[in-house]
Amino acid sequence: MRRLIAALFCLVALAGNARALDNGLALTPPMGWDSWNHFACHVSERDIRGITDSLVSSGMRDAGYQYVIVDDCWQGPRDAAGALTADPKSFPSGIKALADYVHSKGLKFGIYADAGDRTCAGRTGSRDHEQQDAKTFAAWGVDYVKYDWCTAQGSFPPDAYKAMGDALDESGRPMLFAICEWGVSRPWDWAPSVGNLWRTAGDIGDCFTCVGRPPGPWLAMPQLDFKGPPPSFVGRMGLGVLQVLQLQAGLGFAAGPGHWNDPDMLEVGNGGMTEEEDRTQFSMWAMLAAPLIAGNDLTGMTNATKAILTNREVIAVDQDRAGVEGERLRYTDDEEVWARPLADGAQAVALLNRSDQARVISIDWQRLGLAAGAEKVRDLWRGHDLGSFAGSFSANVPPHGAALIRVAGGR
Repeated sequence: MRRLIAALFCLVALAGNARALDNGLALTPPMGWDSWNHFACHVSERDIRGITDSLVSSGMRDAGYQYVIVDDCWQGPRDAAGALTADPKSFPSGIKALADYVHSKGLKFGIYADAGDRTCAGRTGSRDHEQQDAKTFAAWGVDYVKYDWCTAQGSFPPDAYKAMGDALDESGRPMLFAICEWGVSRPWDWAPSVGNLWRTAGDIGDCFTCVGRPPGPWLAMPQLDFKGPPPSFVGRMGLGVLQVLQLQAGLGFAAGPGHWNDPDMLEVGNGGMTEEEDRTQFSMWAMLAAPLIAGNDLTGMTNATKAILTNREVIAVDQDRAGVEGERLRYTDDEEVWARPLADGAQAVALLNRSDQARVISIDWQRLGLAAGAEKVRDLWRGHDLGSFAGSFSANVPPHGAALIRVAGGR
């Protein structure tokens, strides 16, 4: 029965995306590292080589992290033929040499581009150069393209992203396509047929609960109406983990193997949150079947950060082959309960404490569609079985923490 339920969830997800992109990539949510959260515009090829080495030596590559992604600020001017070039000061060896180095370590290489005339940092954009830039990326050995939305005023998001998506498809090299327009145009309604993942909210900040500054001038665009207004936080920068999480409920219909909702990168290890809060973000992103894209300095991370980022049992939830995104079952000012059916018939459950005080949070088996009998419960962070529980399970959850459990048949 449990396997049947999991299979039905999977079929429903696939039925909602009959026209989903099928380029053979991202059959599970992509895992990797992106330069923006730590380096922002102060990034160089030396930094990327160091991160690449650390991705291997830390055990993150072996835990499933594949992509090394250079975000904004790698670009120089276009050459006489109109082709993209790398900033000669920060990337003197060029992008192809850097991609070759990443590949030599058994990893894949990603790069950033923008659908506008300029990137968010004012570098060279790709508008009207989609075919040329896609061919350049292919020649450099790029495996992943993150495509942003700054300075793209006057463009229609589905058309602009389809133009680059088609160009990547025609380039002759498989490249994962990551759509980054912050959820402004409700991409979950159109992006599954265009890209492998799409952002569902504004940029995340290194904080557990906050709302950052209003959008800068490059975000001053009309509110586009696709089947209703955009979510209330769309277009704001620096959202906290809880603010981003609030925008994810109800979007699971769009996700599945090859096409994923993307609540933005991980802030784990960047210092703005406590260890407990870092662990909570990782737990909830696993429940969301979200891309796990780290953004911390891997060359100097603590053992605690490494333990969070490489927890195999939590990663296994995120990477579950059924690809069913978690559903929020309960929400109050103080707590949330999320559940996610897994391919083997078990369920992952997150008991999230939003409050500043420790709380006992419970889940009834009937709410999970289970009988009231005994169910085996495993603590995924501690990596041990808690025993069998009849009817329900309760956990004492610390402030801003999340208990992450696996529930399976107990008889």
